[in-house]
Amino acid sequence: MDLEKFAGFAPGTKVGTSAWLTVDQPMIDQFGDATRDPDPMHIDPEWARENAPYGGTIAFGFLTVSLLTHLLHSAMDTKLSREAAGTGHFMNYGFNRLRLVSPVPTGAQVRGKFSTIDLRENERGRIIVTFQSEIEIEGKDRPALVAEWLAVWVKPETI
Repeated sequence: MDLEKFAGFAPGTKVGTSAWLTVDQPMIDQFGDATRDPDPMHIDPEWARENAPYGGTIAFGFLTVSLLTHLLHSAMDTKLSREAAGTGHFMNYGFNRLRLVSPVPTGAQVRGKFSTIDLRENERGRIIVTFQSEIEIEGKDRPALVAEWLAVWVKPETI
């Protein structure tokens, strides 16, 4: 496969910074419902105010992780109507490193910052892009998340 097609992801390239996104209680509640996790630190504001060390509810850590895709699309200004069926598509491939550094308080705004660490072709002809990823919390010194996130470009003939 021709790596030149992916020149925009050359190592050291700043991919971009997303728009701010508010992490509100309905989003957190929906995530708890979807993952079958009823932890009151996340879904019970009254309990969290009285018992949790954060003064209220916080986002699930895995909710923060799951926002990476949306934040990357925002940073890249990806159009939802893509024609990838004949040419291939990106899929999550995993993480080399992932740290949840700070909790995201309910009502906080977050944004993602992305740059490319590595771009390579694997033995199956798939392109692997490693992104340096950070989710910032507005007004906070420490990020919510830092990660080396891998995405794989899969062509139909390499599935």
